[in-house]
Amino acid sequence: MKTTHTDDTTLLDAAQAFAALGSEQRLFVLRALVRAGPEGLSIGELGAATGITGATLTHHVKFLASAGLVQQVKQGRSIICAAVAYKKVEALSAFLLSECCADAGEAAHNRGDQNG
Repeated sequence: MKTTHTDDTTLLDAAQAFAALGSEQRLFVLRALVRAGPEGLSIGELGAATGITGATLTHHVKFLASAGLVQQVKQGRSIICAAVAYKKVEALSAFLLSECCADAGEAAHNRGDQNG
């Protein structure tokens, strides 16, 4: 399969990110982190916000991190914080929209602008 660059995102990168978001729980985790803002949340806070705890939450955060959507940083000796990799999420959005309506007529382009 051909991989082309679109706003620093290749088809492979996009496929991996979308695969990571293919789980309802991982999507819920990412949304909670987006809502938290750039500071992110500790794993404990993230568990409280999502109702997902323990090994299950750790698994989902690691899966999102491996797709480049979440960053984990140790603070002190034991607190692991997670924050959204906003540039990656923005690149993923740009990847989806980069060729919006490219094969459609002018009327479709105008309708697309009204929805956003």
